[in-house]
Amino acid sequence: MGIQAGQTIGRYQVMQQLGEGGMATVYKAYDPRLERSVAVKVIRGDQIKDPQFLKRFEREARALAQLSHPHIVKVLDYGDHEGAPYLVMEFIPAGTLKGRFQGALPPAQAARLLAPVARALAYAHQRQVVHRDVKPANILLGEDDHPMLSDFGIAKLLGSDEGADLTGTGVGIGTPEYMAPEQGMGKKVDGRADLYSLGLVFYEL
Repeated sequence: MGIQAGQTIGRYQVMQQLGEGGMATVYKAYDPRLERSVAVKVIRGDQIKDPQFLKRFEREARALAQLSHPHIVKVLDYGDHEGAPYLVMEFIPAGTLKGRFQGALPPAQAARLLAPVARALAYAHQRQVVHRDVKPANILLGEDDHPMLSDFGIAKLLGSDEGADLTGTGVGIGTPEYMAPEQGMGKKVDGRADLYSLGLVFYEL
């Protein structure tokens, strides 16, 4: 898409690109209405595989915006930019778990670090929302190693399970190294797939 600093996405003024992956590009942007920095994740155009995508994206984005937990990065807004859907999230100037810890941690320290993430997942699962891509790169670490789970539900947003509910069948979208077997095979998943992924993260730590 080639969005440059100074351009706008909706009402958000792009400041810089933060990262780019196979599914989306993330920008740091400024919200002039609320006078704060935000993170804008723009879904790549080649991810839009069916004419119902935007409708389903909007439905799922509304569900994600209802999540409010101290260890989940908040979805603030959503829309589409020149046909490409985007999510607006809290901007957290922090590193990731992937970048912070390269060596092994004592088990008790690893457990303390990930316990808030487990509580955040339990909160979401009670509301029938599954993360589907729990991995070190999606766990941000703020001040005092305060963990924040990011990219909640992004994999589901990009799935092609039209007509399914929030716990419907996936299509194997996520990160293979951390996927539960049933998710990798495109079978129906629930919160247990997230716990499997979190268990792998804990093992790595």
